[in-house]
Amino acid sequence: MAGHVVPHFHNSAGVPIIRIGAKEFMCVGAKPPYDHPHVFLDMGSDDEIICPYCSTLYRFDHALHGTDTVPAGCALDMTDAAA
Repeated sequence: MAGHVVPHFHNSAGVPIIRIGAKEFMCVGAKPPYDHPHVFLDMGSDDEIICPYCSTLYRFDHALHGTDTVPAGCALDMTDAAA
């Protein structure tokens, strides 16, 4: 069983770059119901990755933690998504 929850991020605002505090995460595109297939992305030793579905560039920022994002509000609250 996994020891942590994989954070989910969205780009509903359509910004070109989102700075995040995680290197392994799910990109959902926009907030549901306008989301694309939820894609697991792993930056590995790199500090950035592009989502193959929505072309959002995610950049790891060492100053951020967990679901912190710049711009703010790009973390998807999975309890809201399930409703």
